[in-house]
Amino acid sequence: MSALELPEIGVRLSGALDPHCSIELATAADGTGFASVWFAENPFQRGIMATVGACAAATRRARIGIGVINPYSRHPVQIAMDIAALDELSSGRVVLGLGSGIAGGMRQMGFDPGRPVAAVSEAIAIIRAMLGGEAVKFNGRVFSVDGVRLDFPARQLPIYMAAGSERALRVCGMVADGLIISNMTPPRLTERLTEIVVEAATVAGKEKPRVVQYVPCAIGADNEAARRIAITMIGEALTLLWPIGDEWPQRREAAVEATGVPRHEFRAALDRLRLGEAAADVLDDRFVDAFALAGTAEECLRQAARYHRAGVDELALTFAGAEPVEQMTHLAKAL
Repeated sequence: MSALELPEIGVRLSGALDPHCSIELATAADGTGFASVWFAENPFQRGIMATVGACAAATRRARIGIGVINPYSRHPVQIAMDIAALDELSSGRVVLGLGSGIAGGMRQMGFDPGRPVAAVSEAIAIIRAMLGGEAVKFNGRVFSVDGVRLDFPARQLPIYMAAGSERALRVCGMVADGLIISNMTPPRLTERLTEIVVEAATVAGKEKPRVVQYVPCAIGADNEAARRIAITMIGEALTLLWPIGDEWPQRREAAVEATGVPRHEFRAALDRLRLGEAAADVLDDRFVDAFALAGTAEECLRQAARYHRAGVDELALTFAGAEPVEQMTHLAKAL
């Protein structure tokens, strides 16, 4: 394993988990040597801030990644207040990840997500200035503030941006410290996304932003059993994330192309999944290779090396199956 060029390995948790389970997993990750614990927030799941605080207090070493939260349901000023307090609680281990959120969920809450890139870039500007101790006066297309200022000292912590479209990627390269790439992004597509961000950062005279990618993972002594668990997780994600019908956003089209699965086969697989067929009967190894790490711990690390070659600095893994702590321990030993 020592010959492999690997990204750092972290763990991804989310509001889908009971907070007590998240604390257990975060503590296990911290104790077994994982680099980070990331917390994803999605509409109508559990809010993550309480869980992040509990995990920050329960851990000592791992970075605490908040990624992503959106500036609509949580105003940039409130984000600055919360993130600075969490950074104090964690003794300076927090990384903030911002994104525009899931558009459908934002609309259900009465927000207009019509300018997602502007919303995130303006939020970054406001939060950075507040963390720097400034009295911030800002008049943007989405957000405006008038003389807001933190009344306690804060650290200028890293701010990452979730991005997938070319415009968002270029803005990320110009204004953010890092890029967050979401689940269901094959390594071939990751390489292109990373190239765009690096190009934009270079033009802006900035260092290469750090790249974090979320990836599902299933580890087991039995390679085939682990891959079956991964297939189930991939099937659930495909059903949730891909639009119904033939018209897919460019980002989804690019992901399909990067899998190597012909579009008509991919579409047929989606139709069968939505009719209730089991993912194990519909999806094959091409889907696992494109969207997950699966197999023994050693095999998963070999697969992780593909992401390093694509430009990823850190993988945040969502462990599938009934024994995530056991899987984390096996992977930590292999590392």
